[in-house]
Amino acid sequence: MKYTPINCNFYDTLEASAVLRKIVEIEYLDDSGNEHQVNSRIVDLFIKEKVEFMKLEIGLEIRLDYLKSVDGKVLSGFCGI
Repeated sequence: MKYTPINCNFYDTLEASAVLRKIVEIEYLDDSGNEHQVNSRIVDLFIKEKVEFMKLEIGLEIRLDYLKSVDGKVLSGFCGI
């Protein structure tokens, strides 16, 4: 599936949570479109094969465009839109 960059302001929120080492509630979709919820710290934001991901302290890696919300902040719009 083609990657769509997330809203730039939302990315800033993810970076701030990572720097503060804050445990956040994350709602996201998996590759099959199933919804999941986890609580963890964001330990890294990185790019792999032109797709942005975040790595959680629990070892999970999530594509940023699969995020639905982080700590109740809903992902809306995409960068450049």
